[in-house]
Amino acid sequence: MPVPLAPYPTPTVPVTPPAANGAQSQLVCSGCRNLLLYPVGATSVCCAVCNAVTAVPPPGTEMAQLVCGGCHTLLMYIRGATSVQCSCCHTVNLAMEANQVAHVNCGNCQMLLMYQYGARSVKCAVCNFVTTVGVSMKSLLLANVIINKWIIVSI
Repeated sequence: MPVPLAPYPTPTVPVTPPAANGAQSQLVCSGCRNLLLYPVGATSVCCAVCNAVTAVPPPGTEMAQLVCGGCHTLLMYIRGATSVQCSCCHTVNLAMEANQVAHVNCGNCQMLLMYQYGARSVKCAVCNFVTTVGVSMKSLLLANVIINKWIIVSI
């Protein structure tokens, strides 16, 4: 005769009442890196997938995001940090503010590229073309004159 199975015991978890207007915020789980939604005012969030408890940053803390250069995981961090270590692959990523980066179109495929301000060149991840950046017109003219003189001398 089959024995009826009792349901799994459910742990008692204190429930945080939602904000009056139902406002929610989001953060990345410290365990499995899933995006978690939580009611504004909560101090910590328990992930339904891995049961890790992630602390909620204090109200008013500005958060920023970057993609890990090692494993391409989306990382969230407190704005103003200079580096962020990925919890998945342990790569230390340089966190740059908007005024520390510049943009240029790839010289081959025209893909918009982002690079650290002050760099002399940037390699396109799509076509591997190296685009020269941060060079003044005066430097280009000087280099052209030097190359042309070198070519003339060698002929």
